[in-house]
Amino acid sequence: MAEADEMSYFDLRMVHDHFDRALLHDEDVDIKAYLDAYNELYKFFQLMGSVFSFVSSDLKEKIDVLHELRARDEENYATIKKMINHEKENKILERPNSINGARTLLRLHRGLDFIREFLRQLSNLTDMEKTSACCQDAYNKTLAKHHPWIIKKAAVVAMYTMPTREILLKKVCGDNVQRNVDVMPKMLQVTADVFLRTDNLYETYQLHTLP
Repeated sequence: MAEADEMSYFDLRMVHDHFDRALLHDEDVDIKAYLDAYNELYKFFQLMGSVFSFVSSDLKEKIDVLHELRARDEENYATIKKMINHEKENKILERPNSINGARTLLRLHRGLDFIREFLRQLSNLTDMEKTSACCQDAYNKTLAKHHPWIIKKAAVVAMYTMPTREILLKKVCGDNVQRNVDVMPKMLQVTADVFLRTDNLYETYQLHTLP
């Protein structure tokens, strides 16, 4: 990978600001702001390289699908509630093997559970501690529940190569490590708020088991 310039580094403040904007007053979630935050989180995986290949390509595909759905029908794909109601009313969710927003966003939602848990544990490490154990623990608590055995095995093995917290943060944040560390608590809180609200919406509409 070519050496990243400052603009391409991971910025937790951008994640915070986009997710904060995604929290609408009526307990809904703005999809564009959600995707903007996720694009920044995806950058984290890109900067880490092949160690997160088990999840990064799948996340990028799901982000692109939702962008395409919004491009075709911005009104019905403006918020999570609007999207789900539109797809339920038009029986889109009942079509076998169909591409739909609710199923696609559910995959991103599960990925966000892993990302936020990993970053939460990462924030509690010292600079010299290895990040592999907390990453494996975060994965086993979240995404591993939804992955087949062969992907789980490959993911856990790949995580053994992960560096110390200090090296990881320098790799993904460049010269802005301290700025990212400072905003981490606020970012984790707003990310948790978005995750919980999304989770509640899927619970309300009984969509957690979408195949």
